[in-house]
Amino acid sequence: MPCAILSFGFVDLHERCSLIPRDKGARTDSILAFDYASQCGTVKGVLCLDIGNALFHNARMAHLKSPSSEATRTRGRPRQFDIEVALGKAARVFRERGYHASSIADLTQAMELASGSVYKAFRDKRSVFVAAFDHEARVRAERFRRIMAATTSGRDRIRVALIFSAEASYGAEGRRGCLIVGTVAGLSTFDADIAKRATAALHRSETLMADLIRQGQADGSIHAGIESEVTARLMLCVLQGMRVIGKTGRTRAEMLAVANAAMKFLD
Repeated sequence: MPCAILSFGFVDLHERCSLIPRDKGARTDSILAFDYASQCGTVKGVLCLDIGNALFHNARMAHLKSPSSEATRTRGRPRQFDIEVALGKAARVFRERGYHASSIADLTQAMELASGSVYKAFRDKRSVFVAAFDHEARVRAERFRRIMAATTSGRDRIRVALIFSAEASYGAEGRRGCLIVGTVAGLSTFDADIAKRATAALHRSETLMADLIRQGQADGSIHAGIESEVTARLMLCVLQGMRVIGKTGRTRAEMLAVANAAMKFLD
């Protein structure tokens, strides 16, 4: 009986693990067929992938007897990779090229993976994009939280937010652009699910700005007469506008000057 050892992402499917043949009429959008070849035979089966949580699990398990030799079981093992690192590289491709101009070839080259590995992990280019979008949002939010932790007043935290955006809006990093801005411009009209993701990300930023303005009004660092909701929306326009302008190759001094000018709206 052939042995299949499958190592992928966060999960090792090995030992007595195999996958039963695809049923007739099985949905191709959720179940990925694969052939695994080894020196002891070929296993054909299906693999179910949970992309949203970046976890992989096998569908409809059956049993195969393991061969006695450890060397036989480890021979021909597919290359493992760090899914977070791969998604970060994919996000950069989408930022630079946009969704429609990014090909699977572009993604596999940037992620340093064979196309077969990409298709095993992600159903199609859209699935790569969704996972990369969520990854980028998580990474930037965590980075922003760390920076914010060093400040205390509402005013200082808004300044940090503006500088954070300005620093991402010049030079080579600025030319790569913003994944949220690119998504709104290129995909939101055609894909309702992706549009919701982009809208939610912008809403979180606007809500944060409003909270920081109210915090500043409470601690006395921001003028009490400012309308928090309207000013928060204005700050969102500045934050995202810098990312758009940054695509044109502005300097650091130019972007920081914009951040400093925006702070005057809080006086």
